Amino acid sequence: MTATITPVLDQIDRDLPQALERLSALLRIPSISTDPAHAGDVDKAADWLVAELNALGFSARKDATSGHPMVVAQGGAAEGPHLLFYGHYDVQPVDPLDLWESDPFDPQIQDTPKGRVIRARGASDDKGQLMTFVEACRAWLAVHGSLPVKLTFCLEGEEESGSPSLVPYLEANRDALRADLALICDTGLFDAQTPGITTMLRGLLGEEITIHGPARDLHSGSFGGAAMNPARVLTRILADLHDDQGGVTVPGFYDDVPEIPDELRAQWDGLGFDADDFLGRVGLSVPAGEKGRTALEMIWARPTCEINGMISGYTGAGFKTVLPAQASAKVSFRLVGQQDPHKLRKAFREFVRARVPADCRVEFHDHGASPASVMETSHPAFEAARAALTDEWPKPAAFVGAGGSIPIAGYFKSILGMDSMLIGFAKDDDQIHSPNEKYDLDSFHRGIRSWARILDAVSKA
Repeated sequence: MTATITPVLDQIDRDLPQALERLSALLRIPSISTDPAHAGDVDKAADWLVAELNALGFSARKDATSGHPMVVAQGGAAEGPHLLFYGHYDVQPVDPLDLWESDPFDPQIQDTPKGRVIRARGASDDKGQLMTFVEACRAWLAVHGSLPVKLTFCLEGEEESGSPSLVPYLEANRDALRADLALICDTGLFDAQTPGITTMLRGLLGEEITIHGPARDLHSGSFGGAAMNPARVLTRILADLHDDQGGVTVPGFYDDVPEIPDELRAQWDGLGFDADDFLGRVGLSVPAGEKGRTALEMIWARPTCEINGMISGYTGAGFKTVLPAQASAKVSFRLVGQQDPHKLRKAFREFVRARVPADCRVEFHDHGASPASVMETSHPAFEAARAALTDEWPKPAAFVGAGGSIPIAGYFKSILGMDSMLIGFAKDDDQIHSPNEKYDLDSFHRGIRSWARILDAVSKA
């Protein structure tokens, strides 16, 4: 540990009670972006952040968009690495309210069997995470009077409502926002003692298919056997999507899927992921994907095809002997590597059309398409940040993947031309988007210290 960082960490430890008070003040603002009734509260949260960042010496402002405002601030060193920090200050709705143990916008510090937590909507996603970085900057400035890097903040107010204004804003402000590297604080720990830097995010393709058959629903006694049943056609198509080994059978599906490097595989093996426990927590026991792949590999680094919903015929109470006129299914693909979602959409539709018999027709509706994001970890900042995290937490940090999709990382790559480091300190049981959301106070404390260490390490990388 260098002499430069030691007093910053000491300052963080001393200032923790005040940091919690500031977080609580932000959590009290019900900035629910999806609810028009709370538009003023979203604006109030933006104003609160602008005031905080200006008080720290940043040049902060609230930029109007077609929806909720973007908070942007610049400051830090005149030379050296330029980092863009992204977080969001809006939150999810709180319903069902009767399942909350306390007012979701009256933060409570509570003792739990797993340690002390702060409980409120947004405590983990994403106000608590966002404030870990702000507090790290505060400590640096209090001790040294300046930051070791050049820094731009980009804090969004629409993440929980689909980010409708984000892409136009990034496109209109490319030059002002472009940096050497983006930092994103909307992820979590691998486990309670192991931090991770997410370097792989799967892409997503959504497709809805509807098979049309007879002109109307038919009596199965009068027409069964003689008339084509769209539900039978659909289920056969869906069954054909996978082979007996769990592989996806759409032609060309695996053409742009890379194998993970040996060094990264070794890191993942060292994490001690327990597939039996992972599946056991949801009442399962046998991995169902590609044979010969570990569960962790399937979640983070392999593409998938999943049936998300099916509907056809009579589905109400009781029984109705109907032969349905149509049958529909929603199918999603998680993508990795260089898989092209538009190329895959075309291949999937050709796959389906080839299986639609005479007297039936198929209708498609798309539900979005985004490629995977793979970060270039050869950038020296990545290894510097991993070492910094390892110094703070009980177990070594690792480069990890994520099964889901975080579109902002892809936008930073495609629009601003830069990679992102996704580092967060949330836990799996933080109940984000659910009643009684919480943020572990040890995670909050270590998160602030971690960002302080990362700023120091990246400035020297």
